[in-house]
Amino acid sequence: MDAVVGLLDGPRAHGAFLQRSILTPPWSLRIQDEAPLAVAAVVRGDAWVLPDGGAPVRLGPGDVAIIRGPAPYTVADAPSTAPRIVIHPGQRCTDLAGNSLAAAMDLGVRTWGDSPDGPTVILTGAYLLDGEVSQRLLRALPPLLTVTHRSWNSPLIPLLADEIVRDEPGQEAVLDRLLDLLLIAALRTWFARQGAAAPGWYRAYADPVVGRALRLMQSHPAQPWTVAALATEAGVSRASLARRFTDLVGEPPMAFLTGWRLDLAADLLRAPDATVGAVARQVGYGSAFALSTAFKRVRGVTPREHRTALRAG
Repeated sequence: MDAVVGLLDGPRAHGAFLQRSILTPPWSLRIQDEAPLAVAAVVRGDAWVLPDGGAPVRLGPGDVAIIRGPAPYTVADAPSTAPRIVIHPGQRCTDLAGNSLAAAMDLGVRTWGDSPDGPTVILTGAYLLDGEVSQRLLRALPPLLTVTHRSWNSPLIPLLADEIVRDEPGQEAVLDRLLDLLLIAALRTWFARQGAAAPGWYRAYADPVVGRALRLMQSHPAQPWTVAALATEAGVSRASLARRFTDLVGEPPMAFLTGWRLDLAADLLRAPDATVGAVARQVGYGSAFALSTAFKRVRGVTPREHRTALRAG
């Protein structure tokens, strides 16, 4: 498992919200859908992303913005344009008075806007469930990051623009995977650029010793790993691995492994037929009791309480 795969264990979109917006200035959308992560790519024209409490960022053709939720933000033709449309949870669209705009602005298959010939075209994808994107990834991201067309050469935006308006069998699965690929490609470019605030565990993959240990833990979480066993695999002493790992990653190897296992368990528990015991074995805990104890200690709730909360949400 390489650095990018480790970083992106998820995203795994399942019926993600995907839409093409065609707009004519002046326009301004207040986004308060509470999605944990959203991706916006400009196909034509210009757009500004205005995070609450942050500096506005201009996007041009080929540029991508990644927005970490659930905080609201605004997307507009200009920073000075006041919001006129509100996007609510469930992607419900209204005017400021709460009147639905779904029918009035429907322009066809996954297309929405005020005119089919508008000068601005934006592709938007939103991950609607927390489990679709790993918490480790979300914690590594700023509220808003952008990748400009000058910093990457990707065919994904035009490909997604072509596919998003098709209505064919299996199209939802195709679009989910294209959204995942667009996000992965944009994040890979952003993390690789000089000066990017990549997390320590991401940068540590380049280290021949720590990177080896990280790959082993992430690829084989069910193994009964110890620092000594990892050190043997990495070809160094136990003390050397522990020191080097902590310096590069920011936490000891076993603390990282615990967090990784519990992140995996939290996602696996989303499956309706998954038992706590089966999940425990998949992520390296010998019993449901052992997983429950660790889950409660780290996350503050038991696995069953976690699953109940997911279903209630």
